[in-house]
Amino acid sequence: MDLTHYRSLGRSGLLVSPLALGAMTFGTERWGTDATASRAVFDAYVEAGGNFVDTADLYSAGRSEEMLGGFIADAGLRDRIVLATKSGFPRLQGNAHGGGNGAKNIRTALDSSLTRLRTDYIDVYWMHVWDRLTPPEEVLLTMTDAVRSGRILHYGFSNTPAWYVARVATLAQAHGLPVPIGLQYQYSLLDRGVELEILPAGNALGLGLVPWSPLGGGLLTGKYSRDKLADAARASRLPGDASGDGGQRSDDDGRLDGDNPFGGMLFTERNFDIVDAVRAVADEIGRSMAEVALAWTARRPGVSSVLVGASRVEQLHQNIASLDIEFTAAQQARLDAASVLPSINPYFIFQLPPQMLFGVAHATGWAAR
Repeated sequence: MDLTHYRSLGRSGLLVSPLALGAMTFGTERWGTDATASRAVFDAYVEAGGNFVDTADLYSAGRSEEMLGGFIADAGLRDRIVLATKSGFPRLQGNAHGGGNGAKNIRTALDSSLTRLRTDYIDVYWMHVWDRLTPPEEVLLTMTDAVRSGRILHYGFSNTPAWYVARVATLAQAHGLPVPIGLQYQYSLLDRGVELEILPAGNALGLGLVPWSPLGGGLLTGKYSRDKLADAARASRLPGDASGDGGQRSDDDGRLDGDNPFGGMLFTERNFDIVDAVRAVADEIGRSMAEVALAWTARRPGVSSVLVGASRVEQLHQNIASLDIEFTAAQQARLDAASVLPSINPYFIFQLPPQMLFGVAHATGWAAR
């Protein structure tokens, strides 16, 4: 499999590459990439057959959209590229309509994104985050107006409760309005929470999942280890400046969070057990840990495309190489077992055997037969 093995995004006619190029780092100072490096990554992605690029109005204060729009226009690729962007997080402080999911903000944000992206339509417009206030009916009507005006072709949801997405999708179906086609949420071997509600909702409603952070904030690449964390934790307790070791900080149980914004959540014993499983499989097949982690996510049921970022062309090529990995049944089982979700209420009830639900030993749904 490669980038030209296109998949439909949810229940739609929109065909996308199995890996989507994320442009969050385009134009970001310090940890991102400048125009030259970003252009090289974009060009390499397109040359490999990739057609799905993703950004947001928030990224680099709009600079990411400007750069991406320029790359696409300069190369004359607008008809080939599936272009996605987002709105929802605040772009302005002190303006009540500078963010959120309301019609006023979405209209302003969409107009601005179209200008920065140098296009008159967007293929997939994501609601970036749930604002907890705007009624789903307002979001549906706003997206309907954007589709009917031709400014967007499709829409989807990111970082939003499953019940809210289901409400919008059901209302749309019932009233013959444009339905959402996609979901964009964090999903990796480290975080399989979407399997509880989001993925089942997507499968039932025809929404394809586009996972972000498939490498678990870098932990699944092998960048961090128990030994490194222990060393850093010890260094942070040595006499010296207030931060302990030049700005890196370790909390009371020794987990480093100074050089990774997700450190407090990522650096746990459970997660390092998953890292060990990934490393073992990677050693067996002679591939990198990052490739193994990406291959696992790309093959999950319900996944249409996986968001990947790269600061160098070499990183992008490694990501693409993950698509030809085939796990043995035993390797797949080990990765699944190491990362299995805990049985929490009420989801453990749904896993009861047929005998305890129907009173018979065998019962399967139509999709499983």
